[in-house]
Amino acid sequence: MNSLPSSSPNSFVQGTGDPAMIHQDELRSQSALHLRSNQLTLESLRLAVKRSIDVAGALTGLLLLAPVMLAIAVLIRLDSPGPIFFRQLRRGHRGRLFWVVKFRTMVVDAEKRLRELESKNESGGGVLFKMENDPRVTPLGRFLRKSSLDELPQLINILRGEMSVVGPRPLQIRDSELLQSVNPEGYRQRLQVMPGLTGPWQVGGRSNVDYARMVEMDIEYARTWSIGRDLWIILRTFVVVIAGRGAC
Repeated sequence: MNSLPSSSPNSFVQGTGDPAMIHQDELRSQSALHLRSNQLTLESLRLAVKRSIDVAGALTGLLLLAPVMLAIAVLIRLDSPGPIFFRQLRRGHRGRLFWVVKFRTMVVDAEKRLRELESKNESGGGVLFKMENDPRVTPLGRFLRKSSLDELPQLINILRGEMSVVGPRPLQIRDSELLQSVNPEGYRQRLQVMPGLTGPWQVGGRSNVDYARMVEMDIEYARTWSIGRDLWIILRTFVVVIAGRGAC
């Protein structure tokens, strides 16, 4: 007569498994999926609210500031020969390229003259280009830059979905490539959120802050952004613009 196989602690594992343990694993898996789903829903809601603020802010800004923008356009025409607007290729969210729009503050051949001025770059680390008395900037352009009025046309970029009201500033290709070569991880992380019309760099010192500190602030913002913080940065931006602090 054959004896029955002896029971051992591993018999269920080797066979069909302990039903209680399987049930617990299923519950943990379902709980994790539910938590992940809730996190995605919350993030989608936050992004939807941010986009709503962007669209409402851009439309309101364009309506209220239309007379100011028209006056600036006329003054640019009178100040120096060349177009009213200046378009420059920038790197935005997840590395996507787009054309940023600004009021022209420089002479028409400014881009060509940049190479001959590289040796006079006053920015620490050389990633950003900064020159206090840049000969390419027009007389009116100095005022527009100091007051940040040259950035107003980027409200159009916001409506297009290429920028947000708040986020890291989109870097021009020169600066973007240099940053990628000296700090690949910082380059990658600051592109995880939509670039902004204003951001932590603008309210934290702008031209008085070197590129390394700028990247630190941008990464910290990308990791911890919230609607409340965006509203705080917007309020701080008005203070900084009125005071004219840190402008190029």
